[in-house]
Amino acid sequence: MVSKNQIKLITSLQQKKYRNANKLFFAEGVKGIQELLDSNFELEHLYTTQDDFISVSKEKKTIISENDLKKVTALATSNSCLAVFKMPAEKAIFETGLIVALDSIRDPGNLGTIVRMCDWFGIEQILCSKETVDLYNPKVVQATMGSIARVNINYVDLTVFLAQTKLPVFGTFMDGTNIYKLALPKQGIIVMGNEANGISPELEKKVTSRLTIPRFGNLQKTESLNVATATAIILSEFCRG
Repeated sequence: MVSKNQIKLITSLQQKKYRNANKLFFAEGVKGIQELLDSNFELEHLYTTQDDFISVSKEKKTIISENDLKKVTALATSNSCLAVFKMPAEKAIFETGLIVALDSIRDPGNLGTIVRMCDWFGIEQILCSKETVDLYNPKVVQATMGSIARVNINYVDLTVFLAQTKLPVFGTFMDGTNIYKLALPKQGIIVMGNEANGISPELEKKVTSRLTIPRFGNLQKTESLNVATATAIILSEFCRG
């Protein structure tokens, strides 16, 4: 049985202030939970409607009714399981290889998808501005599909960080150089901007190379690409070499 206090705690974790206060977050779905169980993330407790996840001890597993699961889920349609994990400490930032820097990404789905994209392309580090949506937002965690366990993500003052880095800084702009015509390096920081406003003027000053993904449509009327889609294209070009 799930207690009222457990339901209250899980429900509270949908809000950032309670996640930070308790240093806990939750994930839903068999695949996402299993990915985190197989990683260095520490399980606090697992709630499941079935007697599965045999690797989890009985002390850390509770059978939950579908009705109670509906009370705590962050999904439109509840899954069969939900697991609460402890937030890990942020790891050190290593200025090597390719790093993705996110300037005020606000949509949880976009952040989660970008984390998954970075995992796919072997990008090990993401730097988020302080204004970027919280990594442990349930919708972000869900969208990463477990990739949150394999990408090092830090929240920093991007203006300060980019001012001191020795790596080249790339930014995406409508008036940049055609990315398909450039020889791209194996190291650097790729800045992706806010969904509505792009890269902020403060960070734009730190960009050393302006890039663009050219439009090929005859009418040339599409204003912009979704930031997650643009990130996938940019990373594909950098990794293609």
